[in-house]
Amino acid sequence: MRIGTYNIRGMSDDVPALVRVIHAMAPDILCVQEAPRFLWWRRRRAELGELTGLRIAAGRRLGGLAVYVRPGVRVLHEETHVLKIFLPREIRGLALAVVELDGVRLAVASIHLDLVPAQRLYHATEIVTLVERAAARFGAIPVVCGDINEKEHEPTWRYLAARFADCYPLAPSGDGHTFTARNPASRIDAIFAGPGLTVRSCGGVAATREDLAAATDHLPVVAELTAAGTP
Repeated sequence: MRIGTYNIRGMSDDVPALVRVIHAMAPDILCVQEAPRFLWWRRRRAELGELTGLRIAAGRRLGGLAVYVRPGVRVLHEETHVLKIFLPREIRGLALAVVELDGVRLAVASIHLDLVPAQRLYHATEIVTLVERAAARFGAIPVVCGDINEKEHEPTWRYLAARFADCYPLAPSGDGHTFTARNPASRIDAIFAGPGLTVRSCGGVAATREDLAAATDHLPVVAELTAAGTP
């Protein structure tokens, strides 16, 4: 299973380059942050799906989050949530899709955490509760993907990594840096996988440097996962 996460900055950059990068990712499931949420937002999100051969499995306007899946992935359930609001900070949310692929059920969440540390951690605890609840309801394995807005040694990242496996250190591909796309120096985007999944690889994609720099300000992350015990 190929699961990707990508902050696409509202599709405000080079859309053809963005589409080429997503094709290079070849995701079965794609978690998007900063999906279009202003003028013509529904049409633009649908357009991204049409251009990449994906369909929307979860995601509404608030929070700018979406989960896309390729044809053949069965969508069992979708949820969107607005997390605790800390005015005047940006509203944060959760887009979650419970899907089935090759007989494996996953509760896949797209998240985009705040720039304020205390609010990141508060929202992370909300997210874990919601994802684990949906996973238990459908007999699925949690997978949390997104823009964490902090580094792996910081409290929110450590909290998430204590609940789920941070995929990149388990089977790294490339240097892992995701920000900025033009001068990647930090790993602030990640995929966390729940118990029952084996990480085969996790890292960047084989798109051109020019497309990666032009598509948006983050680099994507893709994890190849299998159900534990699968050869």
